[in-house]
Amino acid sequence: MTETSANMPGVYVGLHELIALEHRGRKVSFLPRQPVHSLLSGRFASRMRGRGLNFEEIRDYRPGDDVRSIDWKVTARLRKPHIRVFNEERDRQTILVVDQRLSMFFGSRHAMKSVTAAEAAAIGAWRVLGAGDRVGAVVFNDRDFIEVRARRSRATVLQILAAVVTQNQALGVGRGLVSAPTMLNTALDHARRRAPHDAAVIIISDFDGADAATRDMVAALARHNDVVAAMVHDPLQSDLPPSASMTVTDGELQIRLDVGRDSVRKSVSQLTRDRLKSIFDWTRELGIPVLPLSAAEDTAAQLRRLLGGLPAGRGRAAPHNLAEAALG
Repeated sequence: MTETSANMPGVYVGLHELIALEHRGRKVSFLPRQPVHSLLSGRFASRMRGRGLNFEEIRDYRPGDDVRSIDWKVTARLRKPHIRVFNEERDRQTILVVDQRLSMFFGSRHAMKSVTAAEAAAIGAWRVLGAGDRVGAVVFNDRDFIEVRARRSRATVLQILAAVVTQNQALGVGRGLVSAPTMLNTALDHARRRAPHDAAVIIISDFDGADAATRDMVAALARHNDVVAAMVHDPLQSDLPPSASMTVTDGELQIRLDVGRDSVRKSVSQLTRDRLKSIFDWTRELGIPVLPLSAAEDTAAQLRRLLGGLPAGRGRAAPHNLAEAALG
């Protein structure tokens, strides 16, 4: 990696750039007004049941409240449903799963998908630390992965960012990397070991190579943790121009596709759209938010917008408007 290539904005990311995102992380809201299953509710007062609950108040029942929280004695006395509300000061860990494989080394406008993923990870890590929670990571490429144990320290965030930068700047053709779609499942398995229960797991990936085993791993993680999938995509991949050519590589061999041909363009676009749709369906099937992160837009601005649009609870309607926007 030459110094020139490493400093190409949007193509590669540097450590100083990710450190500079700390102030932008403060603008991403993870306040209690976000859904319980939103990103990183952390140490904020929550309405989740669990150990160490403190009684807060009795109030009237509202649509969407858990019927198990109804106080039947008060309800009978006042002849109107009331519930007991608890809060919980939670010290939880967050595990960031950050994809830096060759499939992420693609971008048509603002940045490479790999850069968008790196920026999203940095913003998330800074926000978790700012909330006073522990943050760790599994950063992976096509060859190996780097695990960072969850801790509550600035040094840990810097360690995570350094790992992301190391793998980000190793991307490119002819650098010894060979496409390995199965590394996604390997990384998820390591995340599962790091987060056995009561953690927030943020998966930032294009989900290239996702299969039935991937879905099963995500489902297993979601059974005991809060999981959010940040689907990184580039609009060009699902909406190819009518006259263009595209070079596709596995890191060693390259072929040139004439996407100007109608049959080739439709085939490539449909494959991408099918993959994206299968991941977006996890919201409905697994009850986890799937956030579409476009490599063609500013990352921090998207996170602020998308976090405000998460569904109100696990298992509710999928954010079809977000999915349709990503799919074009």
